[in-house]
Amino acid sequence: MTTAPTGEPLSNTGTAVRSTPVAERVLAPDLARGMMLLLIALAHVPWFIYDAPTGLALLHPADGSLADRIAQALTLIVVDARTHTMFGFLFAYGIGQMYARQRAGGTRAADARRRLRRRHLWLLAFGAVHALLLWQGDILGTYGLIGLIMMPLFFNRSDRTLKIWIVVLLVAGALISAVTIASAALAPTAESATAAADLQRLSIAETGYLASAAIRFPTWVFALVSGVATLALPTAFLIGLLAARHRILEEPARHLPLLRRVAVAGISIGWASGAVLALQHVGAVDIGYEAVLTTVHFYTGIFTGVGYAALFGLIAHRIGTRGARGLLPVRALVALGRRSLSGYLAQSLVFAPFLAAWGLGLGVHLSSWSAALVAIATWAATVAAALLMDRAGVRGPAETLLRRLTYRPSARRTRAAGTS
Repeated sequence: MTTAPTGEPLSNTGTAVRSTPVAERVLAPDLARGMMLLLIALAHVPWFIYDAPTGLALLHPADGSLADRIAQALTLIVVDARTHTMFGFLFAYGIGQMYARQRAGGTRAADARRRLRRRHLWLLAFGAVHALLLWQGDILGTYGLIGLIMMPLFFNRSDRTLKIWIVVLLVAGALISAVTIASAALAPTAESATAAADLQRLSIAETGYLASAAIRFPTWVFALVSGVATLALPTAFLIGLLAARHRILEEPARHLPLLRRVAVAGISIGWASGAVLALQHVGAVDIGYEAVLTTVHFYTGIFTGVGYAALFGLIAHRIGTRGARGLLPVRALVALGRRSLSGYLAQSLVFAPFLAAWGLGLGVHLSSWSAALVAIATWAATVAAALLMDRAGVRGPAETLLRRLTYRPSARRTRAAGTS
């Protein structure tokens, strides 16, 4: 495999395997990525309220005004432990699309898989640099690691095998959740929750940049392993891989009943568990059993994330049937979705230097509602920037770099081509 003068990879037939033209891109994944980046910003920004005592629900402050409580409740119900699984689903779905497109262009199966493996390795490297420099909560490395593990194990398996393993992982995840609940019952819940929150915010609250990096990177490495071990993301990955085989998002009209069932069931399950946790957190009810609530909340994120993806499939179908693809809000969200990697990294470029203690330390002045405004404003800025880039025909810088690294021929293959 060589490359064309334009930098596009060449198939075995000698034709360039180019990126999918904009007009031919599937609407639902890009639309979903663009919108979900808002939820990612809302999920991450509470970490930077580093001087406020945390409650028992993730990293949300224990106290706050009515506006703070509303922001916390909405984040717990809609956002927390939901977005990463939806992106895991879309990550696997995109892998299926890339592989099918390359095979259709004449690329050998072994070469297509080698290219995907290289892409996952570079994603892991991107995540390591991101974590070292800015953000310990990086998810890129986890996606890269999951791709490296799951692709050899499952990519060429039958649909039946994938379905069996999805069930196996769901059951295993439920068992892990049960063990977590039982283990938490042996220790004071409040103390363990507070200790976990303090550990997560340790690098953010550190005033020295080098010291924060020394804390941030090992914390990311632990999260990298746990992100796979908790099985939520691997489960979403397999579901996305299966969905890509059947072109669920490319051809939503053929799968409307399935999309409706998955959207309603998945979102209902997740929002119900989130609502119970939110009511407990804000003090509206006193159910107790915080470890049970938070663990169930995390587990149901699998269903909610896939439900969100199905919902965007339905929305994309409605947009297509009404001919509304050219509307400005749709074009803007899709533009960001096509540059989701750059948009994701841009959030860290705002949050970390401006909000962390080693930067300007503005996070100390935030509460839940004002932090949510920062997240919304940051996301809106990335939407505007993506739309301007789209109109100018410019790719996202992170996407461009990842593509060049992925499709760059290896040194061995370059030498072989030079001697032929």
